[in-house]
Amino acid sequence: MRTLDDLLAEGVAGRRVLVRADLNVPLENSEITDDGRIRAVLPTLTALRDAGARVVVCSHLGRPKGVPAPQFSLAPVAARLSHLLAASVTLATDTVGESAREAVAGLGAGQLALLENLRFNPGETSKDDVERRVFAGQLARLADAYVDDAFGAVHRRHASVYDVPALLPHYAGGLVVREVEMLRRLTEAPDRPYAVVLGGAKVSDKLAVIENLLPHVDELLIGGGMCFTLLAASGHEVGDSLLEADQIETCRKLLATGDKIVLPVDVVVSREISEDAQTRVVSVEGIEAGWKGLDVGPRTVEVFAERLATAATVFWNGPMGVFEVSPFAAGTRGVAAAVAAVKGLSVVGGGDSAAAVRGLGLDERAFSHISTGGGASLEYLEGRTLPGLAALEA
Repeated sequence: MRTLDDLLAEGVAGRRVLVRADLNVPLENSEITDDGRIRAVLPTLTALRDAGARVVVCSHLGRPKGVPAPQFSLAPVAARLSHLLAASVTLATDTVGESAREAVAGLGAGQLALLENLRFNPGETSKDDVERRVFAGQLARLADAYVDDAFGAVHRRHASVYDVPALLPHYAGGLVVREVEMLRRLTEAPDRPYAVVLGGAKVSDKLAVIENLLPHVDELLIGGGMCFTLLAASGHEVGDSLLEADQIETCRKLLATGDKIVLPVDVVVSREISEDAQTRVVSVEGIEAGWKGLDVGPRTVEVFAERLATAATVFWNGPMGVFEVSPFAAGTRGVAAAVAAVKGLSVVGGGDSAAAVRGLGLDERAFSHISTGGGASLEYLEGRTLPGLAALEA
């Protein structure tokens, strides 16, 4: 892939550069609750601005389904971006219409404009190649060069990710380059022992990555809601815990492949999910009907931490429980601390894991890398071809 450094070496002063960013931040009442994805793209935007480019930023936010929706406007993002850059960022009120054209035309060297939510246009996510390419052509006409710094979207075959690079000189931004470098370290020749920690709700969401990683890792530690289907496959009763009955046989086959998979030995159970819920810690043999497992227990945290203490490479994706609710946050916090303590490479696989690091007040600097793309990271580790990366390599 050609990179941002290559583009800067060619010279960008006065040129229009379209930057595909991932500014899909969480919002509550139009207020940004976590600006990590905005901060992640700042180095690329700053480098282009300092080099005199006319920077046109585009991104999606949420799932507005091809029509403008006020709750998905990028207006809060434009305000936060202006604050972080200490410079005015013009927000176009459309994606490729009159407002977008005027915003771009009005840019001076070193200035930035942000297009409104790409998904307000049905062409962005269309499965019809013609419709998608028409929108891509409209985007491409706003710029002279294209930089993709939206790693969280490279697994999507969307117009701004997949089709625009075919129409403009294209480059990988610094964030995308770093993400790919880290994932290659996990897949090509990881330092050993190599341990992977997986959590999250459904085992079906992670089956492909489990099957692809299992031959290559030394240990696979599994918590979160997904562990209960595996525990059921091991012969345990799981009470009212999350269970995918149709996956039990598949999980049984995975467990029969060897002893690499490590499951919880105790869990925190409750009858309800609430801040004042009554909880109990029980062994995995003692989950009764009417109770559901909502976090891994303290002994499991100890077991996982002991396993991780000797690892040279660790990848973690998915919380160990319902960490957003305080009675069920201890497992995720404990396992996150164990990952952070790894002396070798520690990679957090984006998504809810990254949200947990920030939401639980953990020091982001303690980890080697926190990915901005949970889905993209997992698909890369599954061995899939990511459309956005393939487009950059073309």
